[in-house]
Amino acid sequence: MPLQLFNTMGRKLETFTPITPGKVSFYGCGPTVYNYAHIGNLRAYVFQDILARTLRFLGYKVTHVMNITDVGHLTGDDDGGEDKMVKSAREKGRSVLETADFYMQAFFRDTDQLNILRPDIVCRATEHIPDMIALIRRIEANGHTYQAGGNLYYDVTSFPSYGELAGLRLSDLKAGASDRIDVDPNKRNPFDFVLWFTKSKFENQALVWDSPWGKGYPGWHIECSAMSMKYLGEHFDIHTGGIDHIPVHHTNEIAQSEGATGKKWVNYWLHNEFLVLNKEKMSKSSGDFLTLGKLLEKGYESGDYRFFLLGGHYRSQLAFSWESMDSARSARKSLLQRIGRLLAATRFPAEECGNEAAAGLENAGQAAPRMERFRAALEKDLNTPLALSELQGAVKDGLNGRIPVLDALCAVHIMDRVLGLRLIPEAAVQNRTETAAAKNPAFSPEENARIAALVAERTQAKKEKNWDRADEIRRQLAAEGIVLEDRPSGTVWKPAGKGGL
Repeated sequence: MPLQLFNTMGRKLETFTPITPGKVSFYGCGPTVYNYAHIGNLRAYVFQDILARTLRFLGYKVTHVMNITDVGHLTGDDDGGEDKMVKSAREKGRSVLETADFYMQAFFRDTDQLNILRPDIVCRATEHIPDMIALIRRIEANGHTYQAGGNLYYDVTSFPSYGELAGLRLSDLKAGASDRIDVDPNKRNPFDFVLWFTKSKFENQALVWDSPWGKGYPGWHIECSAMSMKYLGEHFDIHTGGIDHIPVHHTNEIAQSEGATGKKWVNYWLHNEFLVLNKEKMSKSSGDFLTLGKLLEKGYESGDYRFFLLGGHYRSQLAFSWESMDSARSARKSLLQRIGRLLAATRFPAEECGNEAAAGLENAGQAAPRMERFRAALEKDLNTPLALSELQGAVKDGLNGRIPVLDALCAVHIMDRVLGLRLIPEAAVQNRTETAAAKNPAFSPEENARIAALVAERTQAKKEKNWDRADEIRRQLAAEGIVLEDRPSGTVWKPAGKGGL
């Protein structure tokens, strides 16, 4: 069956048809790097990763672009408050760019731990100011702007379809305007938004640039329009983000982008739901939020959290609790043990399984029906819970003798290229760790599991040529008295001063 995706524009499942056959242009909203990403933020990037992996699995050549917001995002999405970057930098005693660099690196450490593939292009707002100015000039030339109080505003009444993505009508917005007009007295309509700020917003803004409208800085919304067009063109296939982006950020992006070009900008809008804690959206505003690092400190592994997320559909609200994390950890551990039993029964030549969808179906042998259902689950709007169920079914079939062990392992290998759980490498490490534990009874099961996870992460880092992270893990374990030994069959570990494993 063809790939079907739920398009927020129209609120319905649609058959995906790319603009260019065989190729997909895809823009995903990235982080504002003023603080650590919380686990709710990270759900959006696991979703983007599953989308990109699925498209490649289905044979498309994908160009995935993601922005890094390091200027212009105010504490209120509707131009309220002050710049999040400036506020964070002041509170932490760093410059704005130092703050951005620090939290950008922290963000990518989290995504690397979650096995989220880096986008093909990562673009920072501060490095694309000329592109934003050029796009604003096109919007201005088409009669969509006005100046007031030193700022340049977008006049939403000049764009008749404003609010369509959010299911709002401009006439309804106008009718309710009087209740909110005092938010910004310079606005003709409270839903108008700023394209370019000058000194009228804040005195002594940390980052400013010369522009036709005066020295200042861009509004948040314009960066995504400018950078997506720079790298993907004025009309591209997919734009993603969290559902909180629908009513303001993405609605404004559409107005300014199509206001500049006079044509359709994006074909498919995909949005992931919230991760909720105690029935409330997880937010940084309270100052008390959960990060991936906090989960790891509590003894969970990054794979446990990814496994938890894949157990829910991206368009369904997902409730976080420690009990749900315990269940995910237990289920993942059990799955790794069962895959480990398959690995112990045979030599697994992963290179013979193939890496593309067609090759997977061809080489999965008697697991082909599972592979077909796995593919069908992904084609039905990225149904990861059902896809994960098919992977678990393939493992069960191999253990029960319904299909050959090699066929089961090939199916897992191919499926996991989409799910990104590193199942076979981690199961192999777990097997070696259990052998090591038998020879080193001084280590507790929990300690063995923690060391195994670090060894597996180092193995993956080496595959991705992330030598800094691989060396960091080796040094960390060495400081704990653990020696790593790289062998052709994989990495094994032992306590310093002990004999070989």
